[in-house]
Amino acid sequence: MTPSSAAALPAPAHRPPVLFIHDGGVDDYLALALLLTMDHIDLRAIVVTPADCYIRPAVSATRKILDLAGRSDVPVAESTIRGLNPFPRLFRRDAFTVDHLPVLNERETVTAQRVDEPGQDYVARLLSAVDPQEPWTVLETGPFSTLAAAFDIAPGCERGIREILWMGGALDVRGNIDASLEAGQDGSAEWNVYFDPPAAARVFASGVPITLCPLDLTNRVPITSEFVRRLCRMRRYPLCELAASCYALVMHQDYFAWDVLTTAALGRPDLFSRGSRQVEIVVDGPSQGRTRPCLPPAGRRVDVLTEVDLPGFYEYLFTRWTREPPALRRRSATP
Repeated sequence: MTPSSAAALPAPAHRPPVLFIHDGGVDDYLALALLLTMDHIDLRAIVVTPADCYIRPAVSATRKILDLAGRSDVPVAESTIRGLNPFPRLFRRDAFTVDHLPVLNERETVTAQRVDEPGQDYVARLLSAVDPQEPWTVLETGPFSTLAAAFDIAPGCERGIREILWMGGALDVRGNIDASLEAGQDGSAEWNVYFDPPAAARVFASGVPITLCPLDLTNRVPITSEFVRRLCRMRRYPLCELAASCYALVMHQDYFAWDVLTTAALGRPDLFSRGSRQVEIVVDGPSQGRTRPCLPPAGRRVDVLTEVDLPGFYEYLFTRWTREPPALRRRSATP
């Protein structure tokens, strides 16, 4: 590429800072793969919560994805907070598979930074140091365990957050808990809430603005075999190969764009419609982990992603992943 083409790739003058907290499920890695295509945001740090994963391979896979996208400057921390209701081991073992995907193991070494301190302490320290004139967005695609712990470690650190964008909850649809496997659960909860209901209640009580991407919307956004085959045909692009490989692992079941859809709301908010709901977290009993619509004074008001332009969303994913990541393009454009 020539110097003139480099001039066509400027970073925006102001890029909102983002803290990404995920829990190591297959779709969390693809949420990261989408996030890394966004030149208009400033990804400051990543923290992995030990929920839908085994934590060590999940942290390793996260660092390898950063290397793949040319973003080894982004630090990755490992949370040590665990919730009340563990994810099934069958779900969690996918972290080992993703960590061993060929596209993530072409290099001998992993260079992305690994933070030494526990993730919850790291989040508390980061948010406490945020300039209140430039608060951060928190993208949360796992349970609130790590964030709630950070709020308790450093009271007042939540003032460093502009908004939390969360994949979580089920408002007017059933949850995704298999009640036959979770004794005493009535099936009304969504996993990211059910894993740690008190943590969700703690973050809701903080008053930080929250936008939910609940099952009500994600249930209508499946990952189809047709879409995966389309990605497979373009696997010469590293992030596209990663996405195709990850989705291939889960196509034996109904699979939806849970975390990727939530992340897309950062990149293309124009694809979404929003509403507002009064919601409370049920912390115990057979509905433990339910995000229940309610009337004031119970609960709190949250924004909710209610509709998405489906063709526009799928095309957005395809066009973002079928190109070099921005950091690599900028590097190759340097004369």
